[in-house]
Amino acid sequence: MEQKIIPFNRPAFVENETNYVMDALQKGHMSGDGEYTKKCNALLENITGAGKVLLTTSCTHALEMTAILADIQPGDEVIIPSFTFVSTVNAFVLRGAKPVFADIRPDTLNLDETKIEPLITPRTKAIVPVHYAGVGCEMDAILAIARRHNLLVIEDNAHGLFGKYKGKNLGTFGDMATQSFHETKNISMGEGGAILINNPALFDRAEIIREKGTNRSRFFRGQVDKYSWVDIGSSYLPSEALAAVLLSQLEARESIQAKRKHIWDSYAHSLSAWAEEYEVRFPVIPDYCEQPYHMFYMLMPSLETRTRFISSLKSKGVMAVFHYLPLHLSDMGVKFGGRTGDCPVTEDISDRLVRLPMFYNLPEDDLNYVIEQIQSFKEL
Repeated sequence: MEQKIIPFNRPAFVENETNYVMDALQKGHMSGDGEYTKKCNALLENITGAGKVLLTTSCTHALEMTAILADIQPGDEVIIPSFTFVSTVNAFVLRGAKPVFADIRPDTLNLDETKIEPLITPRTKAIVPVHYAGVGCEMDAILAIARRHNLLVIEDNAHGLFGKYKGKNLGTFGDMATQSFHETKNISMGEGGAILINNPALFDRAEIIREKGTNRSRFFRGQVDKYSWVDIGSSYLPSEALAAVLLSQLEARESIQAKRKHIWDSYAHSLSAWAEEYEVRFPVIPDYCEQPYHMFYMLMPSLETRTRFISSLKSKGVMAVFHYLPLHLSDMGVKFGGRTGDCPVTEDISDRLVRLPMFYNLPEDDLNYVIEQIQSFKEL
């Protein structure tokens, strides 16, 4: 009998993706900023409450746009958690900035707001909080620090669409924010992202940077009689086919989120006794945060235990995975001065965290199978 294989992730497929893509093809506009792109921008503005939303080819590119809009110059410093994806730091390093790595909180695994102020120097330009697993960072404290030191706040909200902090949507606190619509995210277009602009002074320039440094958008609105090169920029517009896929998923967001909540709650409820017996920790969600059910992770007692756990599940066809390695200890991080011991919580968490399969189309039988295999693991 062939062994059951349950992947860590499978992209969501709802119902209208094919119809919308075919409609875009038939309308003959497949490059960026067509009907579907504009519908997605408008819907995301409505969902999030951000001042302006622009789809991009990836969250990485959205982050690169924030670095340009922040006028990052060589030698500027940007405070970033060490526990994040490399795109968060690359966007600023590409502009010549020096990343200053901060440690994370041991509870939410978010940027530790108490570690930020000692890292600020006259060269600091921005703070980049990352809402890990879609659970909000301590934005009140971070914004207060930014105001005291006249710094920009750029939220990396790749995990956090639909997440809230004290009743307000993540991605609407900072001057700018970014979203990811990669296939591993709740809402996906395969590869894609968005930049959220909350500072009105940046609206016009964001359009220009996204359109290869031209004022093309103003031309199509009839605000200028021809468009030309007016700033630096690049090609950050996704195709209409991808925007069509995204629109279908955004419209199905309630059913997608309900299914992910069911999976998350099933893990938390069914595994609680096992976790307590073997001193395995679940995610911490503060009462004032609303999570988007992006990820279910567990913190194992040790690296050795995690290694055995992942191997055991794999032998039974269940693909569980670890997450970020500390950026300050990477080859590039060391070049920027990173050393062992700089971010002790990050170094500890990175060794012990494991993520469970979590995707919209996960069948109930497979979910129960994953839970059963975890409950049978007694080698802790």
